[in-house]
Amino acid sequence: EVKNGKQLSEPLSQSKHFPAIVSQMLAIGEETGQIDTILVKVADFYEEEVETVIDGLSSLIEPLMIVVLGSLVGIIAASVMGPIASLSKNIGG
Repeated sequence: EVKNGKQLSEPLSQSKHFPAIVSQMLAIGEETGQIDTILVKVADFYEEEVETVIDGLSSLIEPLMIVVLGSLVGIIAASVMGPIASLSKNIGG
């Protein structure tokens, strides 16, 4: 469609892969002749959004990893201390 002379924002607005704000901002960029500036702003916006999501996931994953690693340390400690306690009971007893 763009090859036939339509603006880039028109097929983008019909696409389900892009939110409406992207096509609207691109249309503004086409009208003002500053497509590059608008696309940089869109990229910056989505980069910040991705960083926010990653930070949120990190804040959820970190406590989970601490619990998992703590459990592993506890299991290893119990598997080491069990035979030691059994030996001391047999020797002392």
